[in-house]
Amino acid sequence: MRRILLLCFAIVLMTALTGSNVYSKNVMLPTSVTNEGTPIKGGILKVGIVKDEPFQGVFLAELYENRYDAAIMSYASNSIFEMDGDFLINDEGIASMDVDQKENKVTITIRKGVRWSDGEPLKIEDLILPYEIIAHPDYTGVRYDTEFRNIIGVEEYHEGKADTISGIRKIDDHTLEIRFKKLSPAIFSGGDGLWTYAAPSHQLKGIPVKKLIESDAVRKNPVTLGPFKFHKIVPGESVQFVKNPYYWKGEPKLDGVFVEVVPSSSVSVAIGSGKYDIVTGFSATKWPEIQKYDNIDILGRPELYYSYLGFKLGKWDPKTREVVTDLNSTPVGDQALRQAMGYALDVEAVCEVLFFNFRQRANSLIPPAFKTYHDASVKGYTYDPEKAKKILDKAGYIDIDGDGFREDPKGNKLEIKFATMAGDTIQDEIAAYYLQNWRDVGLNVTLTNGRPIEVNAFYDKVEADDPDIHVFMAAWGTGTNPSPSGLYGKSDAFNFSRYTSKFLEETIQKIDSPEAFDQSYRAEQFRIWQQYMAEKAPVIPLQFSYEIVPVNKRVKYYSIDYENPVELHEIELLEK
Repeated sequence: MRRILLLCFAIVLMTALTGSNVYSKNVMLPTSVTNEGTPIKGGILKVGIVKDEPFQGVFLAELYENRYDAAIMSYASNSIFEMDGDFLINDEGIASMDVDQKENKVTITIRKGVRWSDGEPLKIEDLILPYEIIAHPDYTGVRYDTEFRNIIGVEEYHEGKADTISGIRKIDDHTLEIRFKKLSPAIFSGGDGLWTYAAPSHQLKGIPVKKLIESDAVRKNPVTLGPFKFHKIVPGESVQFVKNPYYWKGEPKLDGVFVEVVPSSSVSVAIGSGKYDIVTGFSATKWPEIQKYDNIDILGRPELYYSYLGFKLGKWDPKTREVVTDLNSTPVGDQALRQAMGYALDVEAVCEVLFFNFRQRANSLIPPAFKTYHDASVKGYTYDPEKAKKILDKAGYIDIDGDGFREDPKGNKLEIKFATMAGDTIQDEIAAYYLQNWRDVGLNVTLTNGRPIEVNAFYDKVEADDPDIHVFMAAWGTGTNPSPSGLYGKSDAFNFSRYTSKFLEETIQKIDSPEAFDQSYRAEQFRIWQQYMAEKAPVIPLQFSYEIVPVNKRVKYYSIDYENPVELHEIELLEK
């Protein structure tokens, strides 16, 4: 069966592969490019974001929930900190910070003279407001989590017992002090509850928190600290940015940026025709379609990303805002079953045949880019259908009635509902292939609702713990902080598998404990956490990804290097 399906994949891609120089595991794409020529004055940078559905358009750091809105906001970022190549906060941003480990406090100092895109000066109140939004009793977002509760006074404020957050104090017009229950090395990566964005208090302060997400200040006319400011938003389709005349690093060389959603089915043709200067979210499945174009350079880098298989093992309690694990309430509560489902998936073939080795089977929940903390010794769930069958046999999953599908250990019919996001035809084929992988080991796994689910509806269902979802396939962009806190803690709304345990909580806390300032101690706790998650399998990592960014040759200089990224206000376009 595996050979048949691989042959099907090969037939689908035969035309694209003929004569192409397929990417090798030993070849890496450059991270930057410089093109010769005379730059024009101004100009509009045209950016395509590959997406087959409209973007949500939540343009506030405290409220957005997907990477597409984040990608759009990156041109108008309200981030106050900058980071170095090791993903650690430095002193080169709008703000700098001093960490007092003994007193568990951080002092943040903002530069003088920084202004918002409407000309209003940046104030310390703009740094305080995000904490008040996230901790507010009416906040319905996902960022009031384990890390955030580490700030002294946040829980009392959230419960309505206090009018202010006692651990946050304005020292003067340029200085803010934040006190924490504990500090760990995560603070230097924007963890421990530290918020790394400002919010324009002069624009947002009078808007009730529960109405923020639908407000014009978030949807239509956000104010920014970044090099560009929002000019025109076509909901779900495009955003026109113009230069921010008050940008603190100086006037951008471009007149603006135009960001547009482009369907995956037409992106390669659009790149070849020169419609876009930069394309983000480009899938490696379409690599053969663009590699021969002579009007582009193709950049690449390992992503801070992993895709995963998540098992629904409980529910989210909105009253306590905590995960409630209940292994008896789901058909995938058995650890042995989850392990077998991991070994049954032929992720390796998908990476090789469909992604041309720009992806690789993930062994853990920490991407290799985090060299200190990624545990290469974790074996993960490599493709081994025979091992999967043996695990199922031993656990009592036997085909009793001879229909080709195993019953559960009690002899009951077993049907597992699998949710996956709708995408291009290749994504649909991957889902179909995985379903066949599971059938090959005797498991009856069917698609939730009988089909892939539109991406926005998918996450709505996953977050709501839809009873028709037992297993789901999704992905995380980890950001610059590798800590599992925020994604896998008991108080984390992003803990979509709804799995927690005393040992898991203790280990996450150790990773972000004062003792973890000892790097070897923290690395050991990361190792323990990765091994534990591999054994319990509430989430099984599937793929690590290599990001591909096509850049038109009319862009003079562009870099996606983590250590030396391009400064957006310095981008120039060449004469055609």
